Order: sequence, then structure tokens, then C-alpha cells
Amino acid sequence: MGVKKALLCAALAIAGLAGAAVLAVTSPPPASAASLTQVTNFGTNPTNLQMHLYVPDRVAAKPAILLAIHYCGGTGPGFYSQTRYASLADRYGFVVIYPTVTRSSKCWDVSSPAALRRGGGSDPVGLVAMVDYVKQRHNGDPGRVFATGTSSGAMMTNVLLGDYPDVFRAGASFAGVPFACFATTNGSEWNSQCAGGQSIKTPQQWGDLVRGAYPGYTGPRPRMQIWHGTNDETLRYPNFGEQVKQWTNVHGLGQTPTYTDTPQSGYTRTRYGSSGGTAQVEAISMQGVTHNIPVDAAQVIRFFGLDGTTPTTSTSTTTTTTTTTTTSWTTPSTRPPTKIDCRVRYTVNAWSTGFTAEIILFNTGSLAVDGWDLVFTLPAGQTITSGWNATYSPTSGTVVAGNASYNGPIAPGGAVSFGFQATHTGNTDKPSSFTYFGRDCVVE
Repeated sequence: MGVKKALLCAALAIAGLAGAAVLAVTSPPPASAASLTQVTNFGTNPTNLQMHLYVPDRVAAKPAILLAIHYCGGTGPGFYSQTRYASLADRYGFVVIYPTVTRSSKCWDVSSPAALRRGGGSDPVGLVAMVDYVKQRHNGDPGRVFATGTSSGAMMTNVLLGDYPDVFRAGASFAGVPFACFATTNGSEWNSQCAGGQSIKTPQQWGDLVRGAYPGYTGPRPRMQIWHGTNDETLRYPNFGEQVKQWTNVHGLGQTPTYTDTPQSGYTRTRYGSSGGTAQVEAISMQGVTHNIPVDAAQVIRFFGLDGTTPTTSTSTTTTTTTTTTTSWTTPSTRPPTKIDCRVRYTVNAWSTGFTAEIILFNTGSLAVDGWDLVFTLPAGQTITSGWNATYSPTSGTVVAGNASYNGPIAPGGAVSFGFQATHTGNTDKPSSFTYFGRDCVVE
């Protein structure tokens, strides 16, 4: 375990820090009083996990609960600052739990026999205790509990959905592996065969591993969203397809997607069991992306149905028809009213190897918005290195700039200013277009 384990921790720590792909906001802190708070004595905690909790100022009467699980080498507070889940909680009124693993490796136990069965006594027990705490202390909705994570946290997401299908309604896995793929019996936390993409099983075999974690359970199974880069050098790309096999089988589905599209350049999205945004399984393959995977929190929240829409459970039927289209990330079910329009002013100040860009987004529609994303594609060779008044994910190619926690509302006729610093390789051109709620903005 020694050298490989050390390499894993180093690689995943670096990948996780960059992989969140959300740059720190350098503006003054938001006016919101909500903050990350540590909770102790939250319940059964056999592996000495730590719990941090984010409860927005405006929380729903019976809020959904999101468990956001860090990568190997990370922490809950680090994952809080590197992802957009808290700002989305401000917008939609759910509660976010940010757990931290305290063992020396700083990786989640996704390999021991104890972790891979319900009530086994390892990390999953402590994580579910955190969920129970929020249900009791904050009137959390037991029917809307979700898990997401990156790398080691993505592996734990798969484990939790297998161990506790009656607790979690859905999960989102960024650069993970199937449930029980990392299983070991010698105390090691590292499984070379799985990490290398060499653990290949039939859908039935993968599904049986999930079903074996909670023998006798016959209730509904959680939906799963799976993200993976084709160039993942740490948890190899075959793990993407093996996760698809596993969770489609768990839902009684075949391997032929119901729906296929290209939501952005290089991304192929497939859905199984339904063509809608809350299909039983949704998988996004990211061409050329390494283990340094960008986390699109807005798409996770959309899949979970926490963006103001009500998630629906589709009938588990298999179809042999594949629909191929090209669409924006904004799906018809979540598209806001049509009285939305926009204008963008983009100003560049360039020098030999870098530049700054100031962006002013004008709300030229008649509808006030409370939270925004602006999508644009940086020309080749441009990479964002820092930013202000917004988050940016990823840092090159097709970028989603999202509001900070303090500048989400834009009144009709109002505007918001934000920007970033970037490097270039000779091309300082502006993006050719900007998209706001799925609509192209007028560019000044």
C-alpha cells in the first residue's frame, strides 16, 4: 500500500483542489449571516469523522439535505470553499453537510468489508448519523436526501447509495468507481486493479454487489448521475462504463440509452430509463478531461430536482431507441419564464502572456432573477487563473461563470459586474457568444 497509497493521496489532493474548478472569489465577504458551522456529538461515529454544516439564511420549511463529500486528502471546509453547493443552497433553501475524514490517509473507507454493508460500523455509519442529525435538528425532509462527491468522495457516494438505498434518493459521482470495486480484505485502502480500470464485470454481477449490501431490501433505489473524464490517469476511464452497468442493472434497465445529447463541446450525456432530467441513471463522459475533473454543481442540483422543480420517478422500462440531439445545459423542465433577456459588455486588458477581462451582465428582460450562470467559450490557449465576484468552472474551454453568494439577484434593468485574470498563448480574442438561462445575449 505504501508508495501507491502515498501517490494516490498526493494525486487526489492536487486533483481535488483543482478539480473543483471553482476559483476563489476575491471580493468582500457576502452580507449573508449564514456560515459553515462545526457540529460535534451528532450521533454514532465509529471512525471519528468531523461534521460541518451549512444552513442558509432562507431555508425551506422542510429542507432537502445534501451530503457533499470531499476528495482524498481534502476536508469538508475545503470542499465548501471550492464548490458552489453553498451558494446554490442560498438560492434554493436546502441544507448542506460537509463531512471530513480524519484517518491519516484523509481518504474515505470504500474498501473494507465493514464499509460495504449496511450498518457495518465504518465511515458510512457516521455519515448517515450526520443526515439523521439534520433531519431531527433542522426538520430535514427524509424523502429528499442526496449525496455527491469527487474522487474518493465519489466512491463513497456509490457506497452510500448501495448501503442505504432507503436513506438516499439520488447521488452524483465525479471521477469515482462502482460500489465495491475498491473492495479489499487485507486492510489496504488501495485496489490497483479497480483504479486501473481492470475490474470488468457484467451488469448483473455489479448489481448483485449493490443488492448484497442490504439483503432483503425491495424498496426503490436511488438515482445516479455519473461524471468521468476519458483521460483520467488516477481512476481510469473504464470505471465510467462499469458504474453505468451497475446502476442501470440496479434499476432493472438495459445498456442502451434512452436519450443521448451533447450539452457542450466534448461532453456526451446519456440517460437510461427516461429521456428527462431526472432519469434513473444519467452519465456524462468528458472528452480529454483528466482526474482534475470540473464539478458542475448546478447540474447536480438540477438532477436532484432541487432547483425549484419537483423530481419525478420514471417507470423502469428499457427502450432500444436512442435520440441524439445537441442542446444547452438548460433543460426545458428547468428553463425560466420567457421574459428573460440579456446584454454583455466584455472588456479585455492584455499584456504579453496574460490579460484581465471585465464582464458586465445586464438583465434586459422584464423578470427579476435570483441567481445566474453565464456560459461562454474561451478561445484556444486562454486559461483563467483567478477571478472576482463569480465562480468559474472549468477554467478553460466552455466556462460557466456563476454568481457569488452575494450577487445572485439582478432586477429588470439591473446589471452585475465580475471578471477574471487569465493567461494566453498569443490569442486575446473575446468569446464569440454568451448564453444566459439558455438564451444568447446581445454582445456590445
